[in-house]
Amino acid sequence: MNRNTFYLISAIIFGWLSLTAFDCASTEITSAKLYIQQKNVDKALDVLQKEVTKNPRSEEGYYMMGVIYGDKEEYAKMLDCFDKASANGKVHETDIKKAKLSYWGQAFNRGANYFKQATTAPKDSSAIFYEKSANSFKMAIAIQPDSLGSYKNLSYVYMNMGRYDDATAPLQKMVDLKKDKDAYKLLGELTMDKASRLKEKKDSVGATKEYNNAIQLFEEARKAHPDDQDILTSLCNAYIAADKASVAMGTFKQLLEKDPTNLTYRYNYGVLLLGANDFTGAEAQFKEALTSDAEHLNSIYNLAVTYVKWGATLSKKADETGKEDPEVKAKYRAALPYLESYVQKKSNDVNVVELLGKVYSVLGMTEDAKKCFDKADKLRK
Repeated sequence: MNRNTFYLISAIIFGWLSLTAFDCASTEITSAKLYIQQKNVDKALDVLQKEVTKNPRSEEGYYMMGVIYGDKEEYAKMLDCFDKASANGKVHETDIKKAKLSYWGQAFNRGANYFKQATTAPKDSSAIFYEKSANSFKMAIAIQPDSLGSYKNLSYVYMNMGRYDDATAPLQKMVDLKKDKDAYKLLGELTMDKASRLKEKKDSVGATKEYNNAIQLFEEARKAHPDDQDILTSLCNAYIAADKASVAMGTFKQLLEKDPTNLTYRYNYGVLLLGANDFTGAEAQFKEALTSDAEHLNSIYNLAVTYVKWGATLSKKADETGKEDPEVKAKYRAALPYLESYVQKKSNDVNVVELLGKVYSVLGMTEDAKKCFDKADKLRK
């Protein structure tokens, strides 16, 4: 799962201009400022450590140490010093906010740059850059815990590393902080992927648990973002995967009753009916959806599929009884204009081109069928 989009931000220039002299500064503070001017920051740290040891309530001492540690990219120590400075007074409250924003920008940019290096580096060294990128974004989060961009990019790094379980924590934090729409979608996608992997391993209990987690997540997302089609479609798919299509049908039927003009509700309700082989109900929903939006591509496609599946079901019954049913070809014929319309709009969809060829074959339109099969072969090459 590749997520290669990162956003570089410009670090805010932050220097020592805020360290103005105080009339009653201690010897250690005065000495530290002199060492800083001389760019001897290690010596400045030594005397500042003496300052805070002698005076644990020295706001100025802890603040100056925090800035030095920030410049040295020792952000954990920086944050500890800033916290202690803030606990001792409010004189540098604004300065600390500005400093944190500056150092957050530096950590964020460093994470983005390491990520770019990871995507172009040889495989044996890309893991090192990914790890550095992750550490940089984690530090950016520590500096500015309410920055959604840091969490999002950290999740992208983990996904590129194949550490999908680790990617869920930063996405969950985005949901907790701001009910972020993209975070809901990615987190739901990861949860569904995990359920699928467990299902492939024959762990039905684990898979069911994860499908239910996905349903819960998408239901929460739906309440936060009721008009987002991707979220509603994902919710629908999660119910189907969890063998709870009947529950989903009830949910979308209620939504549709409350808002009958909502195309997204109607479309997803139609998908659920189609999945349950309620062809009459699915046909009605997709036709109504196309009345609202004649160009709604998904409804065009699924109405065609409804007729194809309907025809195939009737054909199977006819074979079992040994009686020819004229409705079989009628259903395939009904699918034809919708399949043709879809292929005109998405001519490179090989699966639909091939499906159209099969429908032509059933209807005895051999030349049209051959054209479709030839085109499908070319698309696969």
